Amino acid sequence: MTTTDIDTADESTRQGYFPVGMPRNLDYVPAAVPEILLSAAKHYADRIAVVDGEDTLTFTELLDRASHLAQRLADDGAGPGRVVAIQLPNVVDFPVAYYGALLTGASVTLVNPLQPAPALVRQLTDARAHLLIAHPAHLAAAIEAGPDLDLTRVLVTDPSWAGPATDAELATAQSVVADADQPQFVSFTTTTTAEAPATTETHPTSPAPAFAPVLNDWGEVAHFQFTGGTTGRSKAVRVLHSNVLSNVTQVAAWRLHSRVVRDDEGELALMPIDSLGAPLLHPGTGVAIQVPPLFHAQGIASLALFTLGGITTVLTGRFRPESFIDLCDRWQAEYTSGNPPMYLALAAFAAKTGRTASSIRAALSGAAPLDATSLAKIAQVMPNAIVGEGYGLTEGTCVVTASDITVGGTRKPGTVGVPMPDTRVEVRSPDGLDVLPAGQEGELWVHGPQVTAGYADAPELTAAQFVDGWLRTGDVASLDDHGFVRIHDRAKDMLLYKGYNVYPRELEDILSAHPNVAQAAVVGRPDGDVGEVPIAFVVPRPDTSAPEADAQALMDWFAQQVLPYQKIREVHFVDALPTSTAGKVLKTELRSRL
Repeated sequence: MTTTDIDTADESTRQGYFPVGMPRNLDYVPAAVPEILLSAAKHYADRIAVVDGEDTLTFTELLDRASHLAQRLADDGAGPGRVVAIQLPNVVDFPVAYYGALLTGASVTLVNPLQPAPALVRQLTDARAHLLIAHPAHLAAAIEAGPDLDLTRVLVTDPSWAGPATDAELATAQSVVADADQPQFVSFTTTTTAEAPATTETHPTSPAPAFAPVLNDWGEVAHFQFTGGTTGRSKAVRVLHSNVLSNVTQVAAWRLHSRVVRDDEGELALMPIDSLGAPLLHPGTGVAIQVPPLFHAQGIASLALFTLGGITTVLTGRFRPESFIDLCDRWQAEYTSGNPPMYLALAAFAAKTGRTASSIRAALSGAAPLDATSLAKIAQVMPNAIVGEGYGLTEGTCVVTASDITVGGTRKPGTVGVPMPDTRVEVRSPDGLDVLPAGQEGELWVHGPQVTAGYADAPELTAAQFVDGWLRTGDVASLDDHGFVRIHDRAKDMLLYKGYNVYPRELEDILSAHPNVAQAAVVGRPDGDVGEVPIAFVVPRPDTSAPEADAQALMDWFAQQVLPYQKIREVHFVDALPTSTAGKVLKTELRSRL
């Protein structure tokens, strides 16, 4: 079978239609996450690891700074069984903080830097974190939350090109660091660049760090990763070292065409998969533009993959189409990932200016589906790229399914690809007892080494979502005869109208095809007579005049495209849809407006 020969199908293809030569099963090397950096410092020592404006770190420098930080964190009590919170935007200090904390044997919890004080208190309390690494632009929440937190130390970074701070924010940060009455606040930069006493014990084959790494058993927790909270209060997911390494191993095969092994000296290393052709992103030479936030599951998984593969990560700071394309040109970036709003903003910029990101060879999209119209627009701004989609969730570490991005591979628009190696997916009935046939919609269940260890301190919730090694995703999906997965909606977003199932995502795809609609989101409003009615929030295209007058016309047009029970009952025009940092529309906020 080739990547274009999908006229016939058997049970094996139902479980995943793979690119030619892609192994369905992989070997997973037991390891702790910080071994990824130790490996990179050995194999790609002088290669640039991260770019933040004019600031760069090689992999050797990254390990050196992370080791100095680890020494300081260990002196402050970090180690196995402890948790370090990282509240940073995408800045050069993020990987230093991440690997530095893990080198102590501690776990990390990654914090959205925009969290207000009450949310920060909840996350750090739920994760039981006593050490915090914060950015000057977002330090106010930590200062406000201080009395409610038992923080041993707050390490305050410096601003950077990708993560700037106002004069007032910087002054506040400098003030608390210099305040003798607040000794818990110290300078992150001084800690990571000052000379630290070397220990007598070092990792046997890496460049000698200033701190002896504590390498956890891979069955211990690496991340207390919090869910996005798009459908309720965010929950702490227990992501094990084994989950991170397994997902990195899967994606290394899929994206880098490499196996993860140990070399002759016992270090993690990549070995090419001979049955696959050259990847679009080459280990040791590739460059990736990083837009998704690193504190998110997608971002931190990318950081781990790029570190292991010796890939240079270029940080964009706040996303702007012009600076994105400038960075692509300067660094000849080959790979990027993001969400539909990001790609559509780039497409609009290209249509206006004629500028393109011609160096990009692979562009991955997640968080929401791409329709055919959007794909065509992305092809104009990234003319040399293969555009693929993927699906993942925090409870699955990150990636569960992905498009085939090999040259000549088969991609089905509207689907999120096929399962990763060693990953099984099933579409089941609402009670979870029956596996549904191809084409039928139901709840997506996932089984694989990337399925995490449940929620922290929530045994009942864990038992409900993690069943006999399977993860109930809560997403409504279907499988076709060839194993391609189509995500229809969140089960919690599905509406019931007079007993009919109404899937907002299907309605949103139709609305987005209207020439006057830039973006659309559909939510349900309770109605005692019928259950719930679909209500649309629409972002009109910029050149649309007096859109409010077109609401009825839009609903009339829409009614001609759908069944009677799917008709939109109201249209609300908005300037923008509220989204999470991962690009997911916050439907809880939209419902609150109703």
